Amino acid sequence: AYAEGLQEQLLSLGLSLQQQGRHEEAIRVLKRGVHLARINNGLYSIDQIPLLQTEIASHMASGQFLEADERQMYLYRVQQRTLDRGEVRAQALMQQARWQRRAYDMGVGEQGFARLLTMWDLYRLALNDVVAQQGENSMELIAPLEGMLQSQYLIAGFQGETSSGGLGGDDIASRQNQGRFNAYRSQSYKRGQAVIQAMYDIEQENNGGDKVAAAESLVMLGDWMLWHGERDAAMKAYREAVAELTPREDAEVSLLSLFGEPEELPSIEGASQLPEPVDPEQANLRLQFGVDSRGKVVDLERIDENELNDAMANRVMRQLRRTQFRPRLAMGEPQDTETVTRAYEIK
Repeated sequence: AYAEGLQEQLLSLGLSLQQQGRHEEAIRVLKRGVHLARINNGLYSIDQIPLLQTEIASHMASGQFLEADERQMYLYRVQQRTLDRGEVRAQALMQQARWQRRAYDMGVGEQGFARLLTMWDLYRLALNDVVAQQGENSMELIAPLEGMLQSQYLIAGFQGETSSGGLGGDDIASRQNQGRFNAYRSQSYKRGQAVIQAMYDIEQENNGGDKVAAAESLVMLGDWMLWHGERDAAMKAYREAVAELTPREDAEVSLLSLFGEPEELPSIEGASQLPEPVDPEQANLRLQFGVDSRGKVVDLERIDENELNDAMANRVMRQLRRTQFRPRLAMGEPQDTETVTRAYEIK
């Protein structure tokens, strides 16, 4: 019953059941495998990791999100105690950070702001692991830095757990939590700038002659500034990006790619509060609007005749009105754009 080789067989059986969609059975088998691994090899043995990862996938497929969250936390404890600093542990930390973002989106468990702070901390730990192994100029640092920037966008844009923007609750713990989050958010602007600067420095160290990479980093910095209402500083960064690209033979194409159309902010993957745009043929909501030279949405209207109810459509439209855009630029100067369209599939 406790043979050491049995846990490998239980993992294989759990995977097979999972592939057949028999997730409840798979969970029972995989839990037994974790139990055996603990008995045979210790409470935090490394051979629990694939069993736990497979079990979490079945919890998710079954809609058991709280259970998945609990097992994810246990997986993190195992990883921290068994994995040495380096690429493998850095990848594990980033996976945990991505889970925190997913749980935040789904509203699983604890207050959302705590998820965002944990997300930042995990990406920062992953960054430290990569630095320790590969140095401060490794291109492998870009992935955790992107995660850190995504975290700062979410922290800075967090609206709170209540309609007034507070975290809720009048007890000491709630007030302490509110104070902790406010302290983090007060540093968000500087932290975001520092992350972008680090990404720029790494790109310059590895691709010093690549003007496109330099321009993209400057645009990223400008976006961060504009999103925080620092319009003059943002325009300065955008013009510096234009100056980087202008001497290139393909300058027109590169500038059109970056500044040819208004771009909603944040433009980095995973940080937008809007649904992902889809092909108009797949959409049940189509919107048309203009974007003025300050990046503000104007003349927003719905242009489809689908059956999506007004309440769901209005929720997206309210979010779009609040969204800051990077305006279209021509010769380094922001321009009004009369017609922009977006298509969404709202479920």
